[in-house]
Amino acid sequence: MKSILRNTLVWIAIASMSALLGACASVPAPAVSATSAPSAEHYIIGPGDALEIYVRDNPTLTTTVPVRPDGRISIPLVQSIMAAGKTPDQLADDLQQELGRYIRSPLVTVIVKSFVGAYSQQVRVVGQAVTPKSVPYRNGMTVLDLMIDVGGLTKFAAGNSAKIVRHLPDGKEETIPVRLGSLMNGEVKYNVAMRPGDILIIPQSLF
Repeated sequence: MKSILRNTLVWIAIASMSALLGACASVPAPAVSATSAPSAEHYIIGPGDALEIYVRDNPTLTTTVPVRPDGRISIPLVQSIMAAGKTPDQLADDLQQELGRYIRSPLVTVIVKSFVGAYSQQVRVVGQAVTPKSVPYRNGMTVLDLMIDVGGLTKFAAGNSAKIVRHLPDGKEETIPVRLGSLMNGEVKYNVAMRPGDILIIPQSLF
């Protein structure tokens, strides 16, 4: 009798485990969204950038040049070509077309050696920062990242009266208050995401 009871309990346990496994197998795995990964961002060349122009098998044409304030560059055989506003790949294609007038099937690679970027891809800091300047926008940049780049606040800064001026796609202007003083004292809840083209204004304290 005990043997029959024990065998019955074993079969019940096996049946229960099989039902549980079957239920787990029937649950569909969560779908991976094709849009969950961020899209690759292409750097836009701007005045002040330094570009390495590499022409394969033509060392005399390979050079490093600055992008002039007018957005143009000059290399051997190409006296002037617009670089600002283009991605490195676009500029490489344009240079290949220009150089193709003089050499057969040129293969050009453009490498950005130092970054400033187009104005639309910069964030600027004015006022009472230790080093007010324009900084190339980086994906995921926050106002705290920006303050690290400019060395923090001066002793005359009214940090909690700072603001971000943001130009919206419809042409309107948005002002976002930023409590920089509190943020720099460790209150990270006041950290704000930056966007390309933002201007951070830090006023001077009145007393």
